[in-house]
Amino acid sequence: MLVTSVTVALVASGCGGSSSSAPEVFPSGGEPPNVGHVTADVRAAARAAGCDYKTMRAPARDHVNDRNAPVKYSSNPPTSGRHFEFAARDGLYQRAPKDTELVHSLEHGRVILWAKPNLPRSQRAALRAYFEKDDWMMLLVPRRTMPYAVAMTAWNADPAPLGTGRLLGCRKLDAATWRALTAFRDDNRGNGPEAVF
Repeated sequence: MLVTSVTVALVASGCGGSSSSAPEVFPSGGEPPNVGHVTADVRAAARAAGCDYKTMRAPARDHVNDRNAPVKYSSNPPTSGRHFEFAARDGLYQRAPKDTELVHSLEHGRVILWAKPNLPRSQRAALRAYFEKDDWMMLLVPRRTMPYAVAMTAWNADPAPLGTGRLLGCRKLDAATWRALTAFRDDNRGNGPEAVF
């Protein structure tokens, strides 16, 4: 929790992912959503929200020595595969780290919440409030190029040794979407093939 709090403070103040003159993608002042009852069945929650739920076998777990290495991932946003030797830290990012750093975080059991930076301001603020309410082993990252309004990714350890990438992609953000995001987060957090707490 200490690392997460420090990361959020640094990013919010303009360090570690955003310049102080750039507008915040995830502004403060939002209200976390009232999620209500959340089913433990991620597939059912995804169907109810009209979201895509995909799983894909991880192709590799090896490291690259350059964070800018041209690694091709099988999904957008990525869920698993080759990655940079150092993981992105938990926290809120106003500007995304490299995919290769983020994928390493997934290998460590993190769940990444991705959002389009052009969502309405109230939704981006709500995403930040949702993240800050329970940020354990989480990253909140903007992603302009994905085909979803919001998405979550995780890398599950099963089947060993490479595991399975998981993606929840939603084209809108409404009450059912919040429940699907929560079900996905709770089902996947801490289950990476290389558990690092």
